[in-house]
Amino acid sequence: MTTDLGFDCSCCGRRHDELPLAYGAPAPAHWHDGLAGQPGFVLGEEQCVLDGEHFFVRGLLVLPMPDGEDFEWGVWVSLSKDSFTRVTELWDDPARVDEPPYFGWLSTELPGYEPTTLNLKTNLHSQPVGVRPLVELEPTGHPLAVEQRTGIDRARVQEIAELLLHPGR
Repeated sequence: MTTDLGFDCSCCGRRHDELPLAYGAPAPAHWHDGLAGQPGFVLGEEQCVLDGEHFFVRGLLVLPMPDGEDFEWGVWVSLSKDSFTRVTELWDDPARVDEPPYFGWLSTELPGYEPTTLNLKTNLHSQPVGVRPLVELEPTGHPLAVEQRTGIDRARVQEIAELLLHPGR
């Protein structure tokens, strides 16, 4: 178990008191503030609809760490209209945990990954009511998919933290 959760930043030289283990995107990559309030465009805390034709659900992409903790990305997944309708129908139903996973496309561009994380194939696994669905990536050679399968170490988590703390460095 790690007792010192802080880190010395290689960008600014300062000591940061903690190493964040979770980040989240407030909206799918295709959303922008100019869409707010337009007919057919809705951005909620957990769901999003673009032009009444593109449907998104917020999920959690978990990367295991060697010390037993998890690093988490809050991401958006695009679903078909039928899948989105089903997710919405079961949103408050405890039986939703018995649903098979829904196929979708990752709709969040995560920093620090090449090539882009947009449009990676996913399976969205329903969780108990009140818990965000888990996002499982297709097991490809993409660096994010590899980290989900094999884990992410503290040095990589620090690299991500530095990238997000100091964008454009």
